[in-house]
Amino acid sequence: MPTVEKTDPDGVDFGWVMQVTFVTTILVGSPLVVLASTAVTLQTWTARAMFAVRVGALIWFLTAVCVYLYARYRT
Repeated sequence: MPTVEKTDPDGVDFGWVMQVTFVTTILVGSPLVVLASTAVTLQTWTARAMFAVRVGALIWFLTAVCVYLYARYRT
């Protein structure tokens, strides 16, 4: 059986940051986009999609920054 290689990153483990950002954004960010969309009148599917992309990108960015700062604080 082949051996499994392990890494010992110095500083922030960016793979962990990306994985946690992805999962957290899906679990927490999706309901936030839905809640934010209730306050806006969106007439067409294009408007709805563009709203979701704009708000989702902001949530993704904020989540990534928070997760990175947390990982940096913990190391």
